[in-house]
Amino acid sequence: MDFALSPHARELRQRLDAFVLRYLLPHNAAWQRSVQDGVFPPPFLGDLKTLAREEGLWNLFLPGLRPEDPGTRLSNLDYAPLAESMGRLPWAPEVFNCSAPDTGNMELLHLFATDGQRAQWLLPLLHGDMRSAFAMSEPDVASSDPTNLQTTVRRDGDALVVSGRKWFITGAAHPHCKLLIVMCRNAEEGADGASNTHRRHSMVLVPLDAPGVQVLRNIPVLHHHAPEGHCEILLQSVRVPQESLLGEWGAGFAMAQARLGPGRVHHCMRAIGQCELALQLAAERTLERQMFGRYESEFSNVQDWLAESRIEINQARLLVLHTAWLLDEGDAADLAATRAQVAAIKVVAARLQTRVVDRAMQVFGAMGLSPDTPLAQFWSWGRALHLMDGPDEVHLRSVARHELAQARGRMGESAAWFTTPEQMQAAPRIR
Repeated sequence: MDFALSPHARELRQRLDAFVLRYLLPHNAAWQRSVQDGVFPPPFLGDLKTLAREEGLWNLFLPGLRPEDPGTRLSNLDYAPLAESMGRLPWAPEVFNCSAPDTGNMELLHLFATDGQRAQWLLPLLHGDMRSAFAMSEPDVASSDPTNLQTTVRRDGDALVVSGRKWFITGAAHPHCKLLIVMCRNAEEGADGASNTHRRHSMVLVPLDAPGVQVLRNIPVLHHHAPEGHCEILLQSVRVPQESLLGEWGAGFAMAQARLGPGRVHHCMRAIGQCELALQLAAERTLERQMFGRYESEFSNVQDWLAESRIEINQARLLVLHTAWLLDEGDAADLAATRAQVAAIKVVAARLQTRVVDRAMQVFGAMGLSPDTPLAQFWSWGRALHLMDGPDEVHLRSVARHELAQARGRMGESAAWFTTPEQMQAAPRIR
């Protein structure tokens, strides 16, 4: 396998890194202050987005981007290192119109939107004129099992009626958020012959300002208040036109799976970018911080922390890049293996981030707990990753199920590797 970045990806990463250093980092303190003062998005963000688009650093995440659409079409594998670079500065992806959950939502709309839905929702998202949110998780059920979802959609004449409660909906507090893609359970459960529990869900496009939609609160994550929001939303008999159904009736679960693959690669690579920065900060800190008459870098346990972090980051990156390659290849014959690996990278990235950032915080001492470094925010986000898009345990279960399915398919083949006493007796002696 060729582990080098493609020339195009390498050139784009160099340009993106230079853009971040020249334009974004000098604005970082102002961004933090603006959010603290309740001014969000900061007034300079629009100018940075315009500049990024002029520089050709726009909509880099969508392999199926049409020639007439704004942005640069890249494969998942070529985009992955760019996501890693953006991840180091949490607000950077919005500058390049590569923010979650918009990226996943644009992927969904690209795959399943009608011409009317494309004009109303996808094109404004591609142009950066609006933001969106994906409403799936619910407070009263284990949402990692979508068959539990209680939010319903029913057909009423020429309208769809959505009722329920969602929470931890990322992006819904952003002032430019205009669209919710709502995952619903079909109220006519079992209708249309849908005895399969994975054919009882649909996705509905709901304007955030539709009557009956209430954003109740922006929920802090580990006491971190995200300005774009992780919101609780009440949907009280929200009526939208039948044309607001995204894709087919009952196809919501399959569509959600299509959305998760590339999105997981993006999340994981951003996490790796944060881990790289945490390791960089920690290594430099050990060379300047002294205790007991010695630099921190001279203590063997600290050296072990740095070495373990480097090894784990490299391992995780290789696994995620291989997953991006699998998604690009799109081998239908090995779809189950790809899905298992998509599940695996989510577990690996969450564990990686909490471990690496925790070590870096320990190196920094009390400063690592403060807002003076990005480490505390990185750790909080890493801890959230253990639950986001499903808890680690669900993804471990998916990997295990694939492994067991493989074992059932080759049942008996492993017997050739056993050596019994009877075989030993029957074997010819070598003189």
